[in-house]
Amino acid sequence: MTTTQGYGGPGSGSGRTAPTVGFAARPPTGAGPAATRGVVEVLARMRALAAGLPAEDGVAVFNGVYLTVTEAVARRIGDGTFQDPAAAGELDIRFARRYFDAVDAAAAGLRPPACWRPLFQLRRHPGVHPLQFALAGINAHIGHDLALAVLDTCRALECEPAALEHDFDRVGGVLTSLEERIRELLMPGPDVLDVADPLTHLIGSWSLDKARDGAWVAARALWSVRRLPDVAEELTERLDAGVGLVGRMLLTPLPG
Repeated sequence: MTTTQGYGGPGSGSGRTAPTVGFAARPPTGAGPAATRGVVEVLARMRALAAGLPAEDGVAVFNGVYLTVTEAVARRIGDGTFQDPAAAGELDIRFARRYFDAVDAAAAGLRPPACWRPLFQLRRHPGVHPLQFALAGINAHIGHDLALAVLDTCRALECEPAALEHDFDRVGGVLTSLEERIRELLMPGPDVLDVADPLTHLIGSWSLDKARDGAWVAARALWSVRRLPDVAEELTERLDAGVGLVGRMLLTPLPG
């Protein structure tokens, strides 16, 4: 068997070889009732979480951001935005499930993945700004969960990661278009914020685009070693720990 080679990530323009034997170059097309129903269920779960959490809770802040993004993706499934609506829907569902698993683990008193622990541990800290909560959740979900959701989707649809490239980029475009609006909604007003403010410095150190590109590289690396379980497990653990460290820094309590 051969794996795809020479692809540097979304938008790199590099060439690639034929897909692995036994996996389709493209997943099935068409949104399909299962994908549509699954996205509806994801939205319902997020809305239920929103209704059950205090607005100032850090998880509630992230959940509100994620709900906005998922609603935007749901509106675009089937309208021609995605090359393969079924694949986009499957990725959206499996991506969300990783977040729900972390929520359920924390609610049960279990340890969620390392990437999520800072948010759950500091969710009620009075020195953490809402924008920090939002970015820490996005960091965990994009930096760690997205890579694993790509693998989940590839296994479910029996396709190569390259088959998801186009729609991965389209989802990323939705995220990028909403990022600035999210920052505007959660940032303090200009009367209390300037370039020397610690919050300005902190949020300027993190990039959604770079996190998304890193997730794509991680997904392809993990896919390439999927038949080496020990290596794949170690890579996954190190990815989780690294993203968790970034999340901890993003949630540094700030004065005032």
